Amino acid sequence: MAKNLSPDRWSLKEGVGAFIPWMGSYKTMRARNARTGVLFILPFIIGFCLFMVVPLIESIQFSLNDVTLVPGEGYSLSWNSFYNYRYAFTIDATFTQYLIDESGKMVINTIATLVMSFVLAVILNQNFKGRTLARAIFFLPVILSSGVLAGIESQSQTFNMLSAMSEEAANASGINISASLQSLLSISGVGSGIFDIIFDMIDAIYDIVMASGIQIIVFLSGLSAISPSLYEAADVEGCTAWEAFWKITFPMLSPLLLVNTIYTIIDFFMKNSNTVMEHINTLQNNSQYGQAAAQSWIYFAVALAFIGISSFIISKGVSSSEN
Repeated sequence: MAKNLSPDRWSLKEGVGAFIPWMGSYKTMRARNARTGVLFILPFIIGFCLFMVVPLIESIQFSLNDVTLVPGEGYSLSWNSFYNYRYAFTIDATFTQYLIDESGKMVINTIATLVMSFVLAVILNQNFKGRTLARAIFFLPVILSSGVLAGIESQSQTFNMLSAMSEEAANASGINISASLQSLLSISGVGSGIFDIIFDMIDAIYDIVMASGIQIIVFLSGLSAISPSLYEAADVEGCTAWEAFWKITFPMLSPLLLVNTIYTIIDFFMKNSNTVMEHINTLQNNSQYGQAAAQSWIYFAVALAFIGISSFIISKGVSSSEN
């Protein structure tokens, strides 16, 4: 009995046939779109093969060996099986704790970033005066968080002076709004677990806004692709704006929710400011290249696990716009 496939899934034969001219599926619109997509990412594929494959292989070798620098000759490898991985979990007392802490922060920041970017995209998609300027303002954090400007910001004496003055003023006043509200809720007997998470989001609002620019653009592109006739038909049928949001807007944007989730997770794990990356960089600076490589691969595996879990949950919980 032939296996039924959903409309948004490829069979192996169809996937291969999309790139082979004499196959039956080669001339279909779907195959043409697939080839166009491959052409768009072809520069990345070529760059990855030329510049990334060899370092990745060497990194795996480093993680399974003791690496010794040899003056004038480069380095030598001495096989130590999986000692570097055992070192990460059983000897290095800080790596596991850093990994757990950053994973928890990633979950909170990812949820907050997706919610904020989705709400802002819906607002910015409305018709109002100055909409283009408002969109540009919300995209500015992407530019400001780029590597060059971030370096300028961190090395700017004026910026550092203003930051120090702000912190000194907060310390002198003795008032911390977030901590005060948290203490007030604790005294009143309100459960602290959920509020700890909420106040962590509030304290990290700057980082969340700085990380939301790309996601807003992606959601806006999806909102722009929704046909106004769908909302007109819903209005004729008597749907409220709230019902139209859950029946039209959210289902149509659900595929982009998966894209933004994956992007946000990767973006968080790639930040050099998190403690795991700082710890790995410290190992490298101390010439512990084997341990650094092993912990990098563990970190990579954790990121892939979160991406896989998120993809599974979202793909099961949201609808595809093609269905």
